[in-house]
Amino acid sequence: MSKRKVCVVTGTRAEYGLLYWLMREIEADSKLELQLIVTGMHLSPEFGLTYKEIEKAFKIDKKIEMLLSSDTPVGISKSMGLAQISFAEVYEVLKPDIIVVLGDRYEIFSAASAAMIARIPIAHLHGGETTEGAFDESIRHAITKMSHLHFTATDEYRKRVIQLGEDPQRVFNVGGMGIENIKRLTLLSKEEFESSINFKLNKKNILVTFHPVTLENATAKDQFQELLNAIDELTDTHIIFTKANSDTDGRVINQMIDEYVAKNSHKAVAFTSLGQLRYLSAMQYVDAVVGNSSSGLIEAPSFKIGTINIGDRQKGRIKAKSVIDTAPLKDDILEAFTKLYAKAFQESLATVKNPHDSGKGSREIVKVIRECNLGDLIKKSFYNLPVCY
Repeated sequence: MSKRKVCVVTGTRAEYGLLYWLMREIEADSKLELQLIVTGMHLSPEFGLTYKEIEKAFKIDKKIEMLLSSDTPVGISKSMGLAQISFAEVYEVLKPDIIVVLGDRYEIFSAASAAMIARIPIAHLHGGETTEGAFDESIRHAITKMSHLHFTATDEYRKRVIQLGEDPQRVFNVGGMGIENIKRLTLLSKEEFESSINFKLNKKNILVTFHPVTLENATAKDQFQELLNAIDELTDTHIIFTKANSDTDGRVINQMIDEYVAKNSHKAVAFTSLGQLRYLSAMQYVDAVVGNSSSGLIEAPSFKIGTINIGDRQKGRIKAKSVIDTAPLKDDILEAFTKLYAKAFQESLATVKNPHDSGKGSREIVKVIRECNLGDLIKKSFYNLPVCY
């Protein structure tokens, strides 16, 4: 009996980290065959050529070049078009039985669109979430409607996927994929981590990840400058920056990071990509994740550290009590830092519960993919919620 071909698509460093253990479980399953398509930022020198890290762990079946050197709306739309053409061609060659995608980025939309037209079932991870400040919100829900199996990070997100008309029997709450990384990776000691980034930690330390708010027009520069102005007033604090992704105006933020670090090399360091091991290891030794990355909401609470969540990019997501929301203004951000270091808040972190930790993860996903009847998946019926008046 031939193995079921499970094709995983990854386009960013963060997403690959979340998919790592799922791919390991697929590889280890005697009834499944892993296929891997790498695209997007993984293949870009500007974003660190992270496909090279993937090749150390997995065989890459196909690389899809689609990222243009423009992060304008026109450039991104052209990238999406190139991606869809290439995915259609690659699926014809690989002939996967099912596609696995995670999240809400535009290259994943192209991957899902091409699979839908090719009548290949799609399994979607991290659906049902809301990010009201980014066009990822619409992309995520659109991918949900194109997909056939759904693996969500919380029960509330599971209910939202069902609210979108998906059959409850095809929607599974498996928890946030980042939680599994924390539990299964052997993280670096403080000395190993400092050596790996060639940078000494201070009395206080923060991890900064800030991305453009893509549903706002040209706010990236002003908002990030407000954050830099606030950081400048912190004392005895070292800053580890990870750079923005290839969203609209992401290059503006990255240039500002480079300029700031050049002027403040005694207290700041920046990385295009820390990689999953160093990024999670950093969380062990910093006081907070600062910015607007989903990692501050999904992974950070498991380390019993604070998160300063700036602006609207993550608006609508479920948050632990360790998350401090603030406007993208210098004074508001400084107020959030005051709250972060307050004795009462620091003491409260010990009892914080991460709402994304379901205790399930990749093994549950593999079980569903292995055992489901793929022939029954393609034709979907819209599931209507009971009407209450």
